Amino acid sequence: MQTPEFTEEGTDYDRKYKRSMKWDVAKGDFVRDGANRVVECDGREAFAVWCFKIAQTERYRCLAYSASIGVEMEMATQEDDEKTVESMVQRTITDALMVNPRTEWVRNFEFQHNADELHCSFLVKGIEWDNLITITI
Repeated sequence: MQTPEFTEEGTDYDRKYKRSMKWDVAKGDFVRDGANRVVECDGREAFAVWCFKIAQTERYRCLAYSASIGVEMEMATQEDDEKTVESMVQRTITDALMVNPRTEWVRNFEFQHNADELHCSFLVKGIEWDNLITITI
């Protein structure tokens, strides 16, 4: 009997885009077809949704996720100075998204302050991928 081969983290397998269930960001739920079956999406769309969801997941809030998953927005937005808040938000989002071996870089952050709300958009580039993902939270 032959022992199965173990795949180490960080191998090419981890860098490939894997298909997943399609997620509707606006509804916050899976996309379903006319027969109420969950629709699949390709790996690149799944990666884009992962980026969006991670940027909105507060670290340590979901026990199913490891400590390396999520952002620290609550801490970042407690600062009084807008530039300090922007810097901390940029750092926490970048750190959270770079955990994924499919993320090449996160850049071009733009911020809009509106009373007690902070709107942020940025670009994400996946490895071996010419298209950029624009994410707004």
